[in-house]
Amino acid sequence: MPTSLSLSASHITLLSAVAAIFLLAGFVKGVVGLGLPTVAVGLLGLFMPPLQAAALLIVPSLVTNVWQLLAGGRFLWLLRRLWLMLLGIVAGTLLGANFMAPDASGRATVFLGVALVAYAVLGLAAIRFSVSAGREKTWSPLIGLITGLVTAATAVFVIPAVPYLQALNLEKDELIQALGLSFTVSTIAMAIGLAQGGALQMEGAAISVMALLPALGGMFIGQWMRGKISATLFRRCFFIGLLLLGLHLSSHLWR
Repeated sequence: MPTSLSLSASHITLLSAVAAIFLLAGFVKGVVGLGLPTVAVGLLGLFMPPLQAAALLIVPSLVTNVWQLLAGGRFLWLLRRLWLMLLGIVAGTLLGANFMAPDASGRATVFLGVALVAYAVLGLAAIRFSVSAGREKTWSPLIGLITGLVTAATAVFVIPAVPYLQALNLEKDELIQALGLSFTVSTIAMAIGLAQGGALQMEGAAISVMALLPALGGMFIGQWMRGKISATLFRRCFFIGLLLLGLHLSSHLWR
């Protein structure tokens, strides 16, 4: 009996921690349009292996990304513009899932964090990058392929897709919807890769479904807050969010 009570208590503690983590991750995503997988995987890593954390991410990430994707009116236009990048994401993620081991050492995560910090600092310094329409067909599949490989190694699909999408000079709402489209495809590809590797288990799937409610609640609050701020303040919040995420990921350097 004591063992049963102890097991029940540990489960309650774990579920409470998962709920709090996804509430925070959803809020961050609602405000800046990204960050749910980065925050969730980073904090879940305190309680479980990275591969298990990635599996819990699937349902909240997919649903919140589809919500973000459908919130704007430019879906078909973005799909026609970004389809080469999306194909690259799928190819890179599935290719990486077949030959890349889980990021047990944390090196890939650290490199990702450093890249995010560098990009955020450049953004806060108002140094802007731009990709012309004529170069998109060249850059899009390469950016997608690299993003997919990074996703397979870290379960985070931010670099280099996010800097690239911002370099396309999209409007605020278009950028948010484009991020939702990119992240939706990345989540589906990651789920397929995890399923092929046998990392998706019924218990993990059940907890992933349970994590959906706090993630949606946090995202709703974050979106409400985003609607109250100007484009300039949004841009600042966007880069500050990336900076904090990058510092969190690169903190492995000092552990």
